[in-house]
Amino acid sequence: MNPAMKKILFSVLLALAGFAFTGCDDLLDAVPKDRLTSDTFFKSESELKAFSIVFYEAFPGSDLYVANDDHYTQNNMSTEGMGKRTIPASGSGWSWGALRNINTLLEYLPNCKDEEARVQYEALARFFRAYFYFAKVKRFGDVPWYDKTLGSTDTEQLYRPRDSRELIVDKMMEDLDFAIGNLPTAKSAYEVTKWTAMALKSRILLFEGTFRKYHAGDPALSTLPAGAKPYTWYLDECAKVSGEFLQTSGYGLHMGSGKDGYFELFHSNDASTLTDEVILARNYNRAYGTVHSAGNTMTAGSMGCPAMTKKLVASYLCKDGSRFTDKSGWEKMTFAEETKDRDPRLAMSIRTPGYKRMGESTPTAPDLKVSFTGYHPDKYVTTLDQDQYNNCDVDLIVFRAAEVYLNYAEALAEAGKITQADLDATINKLRDRAGMPGLDLAAANGNPDPFLTNPAYGGYTSSVLQSDPNKGVILEIRRERAIELCQEGHRYYDLMRWKEGKVFEAPFYGMYIPGEGGFDLDGDGKLDFEVFSASASTNAPVAKKLGTDVFLSGGTSGLILLHGDISRTWNENRDYLFPIPTDDRNLTGGALTQNPGWDDGLTF
Repeated sequence: MNPAMKKILFSVLLALAGFAFTGCDDLLDAVPKDRLTSDTFFKSESELKAFSIVFYEAFPGSDLYVANDDHYTQNNMSTEGMGKRTIPASGSGWSWGALRNINTLLEYLPNCKDEEARVQYEALARFFRAYFYFAKVKRFGDVPWYDKTLGSTDTEQLYRPRDSRELIVDKMMEDLDFAIGNLPTAKSAYEVTKWTAMALKSRILLFEGTFRKYHAGDPALSTLPAGAKPYTWYLDECAKVSGEFLQTSGYGLHMGSGKDGYFELFHSNDASTLTDEVILARNYNRAYGTVHSAGNTMTAGSMGCPAMTKKLVASYLCKDGSRFTDKSGWEKMTFAEETKDRDPRLAMSIRTPGYKRMGESTPTAPDLKVSFTGYHPDKYVTTLDQDQYNNCDVDLIVFRAAEVYLNYAEALAEAGKITQADLDATINKLRDRAGMPGLDLAAANGNPDPFLTNPAYGGYTSSVLQSDPNKGVILEIRRERAIELCQEGHRYYDLMRWKEGKVFEAPFYGMYIPGEGGFDLDGDGKLDFEVFSASASTNAPVAKKLGTDVFLSGGTSGLILLHGDISRTWNENRDYLFPIPTDDRNLTGGALTQNPGWDDGLTF
């Protein structure tokens, strides 16, 4: 909860406490404080705002900066990535309390006689209902649609079957169109506005359009009704709302101090200074006890040891726009060699040679105690005092304009409608901010990057993509998305919508190690890391034993290999959706069906 909202809630509580100070006649007419009910609340804008504060808890917090996918890994893989999910009895995302709160506000809005406030908070609640259902559709596919609060006697509604995702997405669009038409238009870093609703609509439409394109004929879409809208409808609508946003919102790209604009987005504790690009962020402030643990997670070694993988590092282009993986011997380059003259966003996302912590004058090398691949994340890491557990107040961005740029370009490319002018208005603006050459449509389609489809690194292998005449530019847009939005909570569901779950079966690699010995990773003349087979022989602060603490792809040399001892499988006919909990299926007597491929043993 951000400080401004806390102050609002406090003032509302004071107002309610004011019953005790009214005159005798008023006191006789007042509702006792211990009997405050929904019928006596929701009567003013301040009460609506106080009730709706909790809606903002739906936005990601620590799960935004802690990734566990093919581009960022941890010391323990996720059960999704290993293919080892089990069917839960309850929970696992199948929860509806947040929706009840939203529908409660909508139900009691007539209590408020201020029409302007009433319409605005209906728009806000409907935005959050769309946000709630988007999370459910991504995870489960078909889900029941509820647009009113239910009680224990509403058994017919409580135990009803799932609705088609076609209906759910249509309802989300209705909610968002109302939100777009009625939310405030003034920019606000911490409160939902018209522009937040447009960004969410863009995100949902891109997801649904590409999911339907790449999963056509799959079990995950087997329940779509006859006459369901084609994937191109969603892509066209995504391009439409994204284009309108770019033309009318007043948002663009934060340039900051030249090339540092990208860096500033993720190293600031005041997103209100970044509203040239930031549409919505979570406000953290240590003075109010609103904190997270990004600094501790990236530096402590006891928070999962997040690390960027070789796959993503190799995806960054060279500074001159050429492909790094076209260089001879790129796989065996030392850390200093491979990070030299690359897209500057690489050095703004991980520690590279010469890296200095904010507020520090001494360079700091990657720490392989903390980041096992050697590619040590730096996003959301600021000054040393923020490294303590639950002591970081860097604001976390939930929506920013760069994503809408990427959505617009991808929707047009996937629909076969992209032009060079479209790339210049989107992808090339992102590259220009980073100081990178632009993307050429004809060149991209004429010579698709083979690394991006290389199965040895979990490259894209979808037959739908392989036959697409825009394959080259689609791959480049995906590259740009991976780099620009890395560690921002998008990657897992990007893989799901592109039907690329098989990437989890490929090896996860780190930096190249030529063999035993000590290594100076950042070029400061001091050893940072040692690999040994018998016993350590240097004073390097981190030393790891071959075959015990560190594994290399070639045995005694090669790329650091992570999770090599874990068998991983991805079931194409099952794993793109999560299973429905068995307790909920039992409660409905089987009306709530299980997702394809998940056998929970229930028979009804």
